[in-house]
Amino acid sequence: MISNQILQDTIDGVKNITRAELCVMDTEGKILASTIRDVSDCEEAVANFAESPAESQVMKGFHFFKIYDENELEYILLVKGEADDVYVIGKMVVFQIQNLLVAYKERFDKDNFIKNLLLDNLLLVDIYNRAKKLHIETDVKRVVFIIETKNEKDTNALETIRTLFASKSKDFITAVDEKNIILVKEVKANETYEDMTKTAKVIVDMLNTEAMSSVNVSFGTIVNEIKAVSRSYKEAKLALEVGKIFYSDRNIISYSNLGIGRLIYQLPKQLCEMFIKEIFDGKSPDEFDEETITTINKFFENNLNVSETSRQLYIHRNTLVYRLDKLQKSTGLDLRIFEDAITFKIALMVAKYMRYMDSLEY
Repeated sequence: MISNQILQDTIDGVKNITRAELCVMDTEGKILASTIRDVSDCEEAVANFAESPAESQVMKGFHFFKIYDENELEYILLVKGEADDVYVIGKMVVFQIQNLLVAYKERFDKDNFIKNLLLDNLLLVDIYNRAKKLHIETDVKRVVFIIETKNEKDTNALETIRTLFASKSKDFITAVDEKNIILVKEVKANETYEDMTKTAKVIVDMLNTEAMSSVNVSFGTIVNEIKAVSRSYKEAKLALEVGKIFYSDRNIISYSNLGIGRLIYQLPKQLCEMFIKEIFDGKSPDEFDEETITTINKFFENNLNVSETSRQLYIHRNTLVYRLDKLQKSTGLDLRIFEDAITFKIALMVAKYMRYMDSLEY
């Protein structure tokens, strides 16, 4: 069933064109949409008309019409006046609303299909049968984007995404939970992952500007068949989760670009604890003071370049060397040596992952 707002917009549009006064009621005479101030005295007439075999009838100064949804009586339309042109207007409105019912039902069916496809709730044979029935191509390239909003049920963000991709009839927009908007996007033959990243940037920029929403966007790998769409969705979910743990400074993350975070995410907690104990001798990286953490991060950002790091930290080169020497004494790792730097970087990421796992236990 379409919303009352859609019905109201439809008859408002017809009134603007034809100047006719219209009202849509349910089969019991309850007003759903109207351009007429008072039709309360028609309630009984509507109920009687709904029970009659007539498809249209003139009563109480109105033309009455029946509107069906797949042979089920859904609405009663009233058009004020008894002239022939009023009858023509009524038939046109009936035709329009019945087409809207079909269109919205198809959209709802497609939405259900895409949700079940993403969640792996369909047998392989059902995927192809339902796709054929809904006129969805099965052998085109697609990729799944997840747009995570900060607020639950962010309708502004959802409508902005729908507007952004409204002209692309082969893309599907849905939601499987309260905070995530899912975009199943068709990928053209010449498009690459770089193009997908550009699309993600457009989404982020548009939502920041239009919906005033801060979002994170992830996407999976490009798949060639509709049956593999659920895989791209799972990859996008994993990318979103890994991104929040290891790459919190990024608002766009791709499954194909997770780096070492992908490996660490799959490690068991016991193995992580053994590694941290081995590297830091039972200490935790959380025990480092803010100055040390800032120095370490900036040193890594500048590819272990002492001069550039000291310049960006606004400290003397000797001060940075002193800090690195002090860190070496406490950990046994010299960040100026590539192998030690790699070990330290991995250890910091493992520590982040352990904090994440600990948070899940509470």
